[in-house]
Amino acid sequence: MKAIVLTGAGSVDNLVLTELPVPVPGEAEVLVKVKAISINPVDVKTRAGKGRYNILKEENPLILGWDISGVVVASNSPLFKENDEVFGMVNFPGHGRAYAEYVAAPAAHLALKPANISHEEAAAATLAALTAWQALIDHASIKPGHKVLIHAAAGGVGHYAVQLAKNLGAYVIGTSSAANRDVILGLGADEHIDYHTQPLAQYVSDVDFVLDTIGGDVIDQSLEVMKPGATIISIPSGLRETVTARAEAKGINGFFILVASNGAEMGSIAALLEQSRLRSIVSKTFPFEEIRQAHLHIETGRTVGKIIVRV
Repeated sequence: MKAIVLTGAGSVDNLVLTELPVPVPGEAEVLVKVKAISINPVDVKTRAGKGRYNILKEENPLILGWDISGVVVASNSPLFKENDEVFGMVNFPGHGRAYAEYVAAPAAHLALKPANISHEEAAAATLAALTAWQALIDHASIKPGHKVLIHAAAGGVGHYAVQLAKNLGAYVIGTSSAANRDVILGLGADEHIDYHTQPLAQYVSDVDFVLDTIGGDVIDQSLEVMKPGATIISIPSGLRETVTARAEAKGINGFFILVASNGAEMGSIAALLEQSRLRSIVSKTFPFEEIRQAHLHIETGRTVGKIIVRV
């Protein structure tokens, strides 16, 4: 099979197209013929020597990627049978080996792909959608009418978070540049804040929950507009102690979370996709051989929705 191997931490030149044996699925695993892969900021960080690199650097071969959608071609699990279309985030935060034509995946990390969406849309709704799900549903107690602030609301995690928060009955405020205002309002957000021209403290107050996908000064700006006892969750890596300490000083609950593979929650996401209560924005797709260009596109930091690679 074709696979993309990372030869060492560094530039996109270290992503090398090669031929490898097709993996053999183990107990409770399925072999998936991959149709589409989603590329995430953590892929780019790991490639550059940050992210998950220190955990994975001894793997040989080291194959990046966690997000797949494809077709089961062999199964050692009662959960799925041959020819089932499945999608999911595989083995995160471990070794996902998704940049390949075939992936041996734990069946418990996958869900059936809804028939009404493409493999590209399904691959998009994996790590990013699960992150939003685990932040808003597993860790936050969002009630109807709560005021929710989503930073970078047109991004990968953000655009799912806006939709999930609306499904929970929240009043949703999304931040982005002015260029993405219509995208965010089109996802159902009640308000848009242009972070270039609208200082948060002048336009927002009494927030019950914040999802921070940026870090840095955004944490402090967010804390200034939150209610006492409110909750902020940050997802950029390295912020565990930072967000907790800063929030505690303001009487606010602050958490860092790291998403984890979960097939049951993928099933819940699949149901929302099937009901058209959740949708993926795929802003750009690349062929497998151009995965380096996909990484470079993510590195701009201006991605709307998701970047997908077709296999």
